[in-house]
Amino acid sequence: MATGINNLFNTTTRKAENAMGFSETGKTKILVIEDDNYMQLILKRFLSKSYEIEICPTALDALAFLQNGNIPDLVISDLNTPNLSGLDFIAQVQSSDFFKSIPVIIVSGEDSSEVRVRCLNTGADDFIVKPFNPAELEARVRAILRRIGKSN
Repeated sequence: MATGINNLFNTTTRKAENAMGFSETGKTKILVIEDDNYMQLILKRFLSKSYEIEICPTALDALAFLQNGNIPDLVISDLNTPNLSGLDFIAQVQSSDFFKSIPVIIVSGEDSSEVRVRCLNTGADDFIVKPFNPAELEARVRAILRRIGKSN
């Protein structure tokens, strides 16, 4: 965790640099960090009805995506992604004055209280256990967006 956010970007695969990024649709922007193709499809299909969604398969790609000026209103991250965990992603975002105000929801198949507490104490705004009801996830997204004054 001592690695600074800038050093972390130098080691990325740079896939996110080639991504289109967010458009100027005026829709609330959500960045999803998820390596499972099935979960990507579910999240994109369900959330894209109300939000602009961008998906990064790894947290390293997501950090590069952020550094390239793509600032989401909220991040939904899997806890267990390749190369950098969701927990480490939160720590990196929290260490940046520019990114630390972006709310993060962690989704994970791990449902131990210890894991949830660690994520929340590290800076996650919410934690939801897989499998989950997409309507519940969307309700949690709306609640966080209301709290920060960002709603569609």
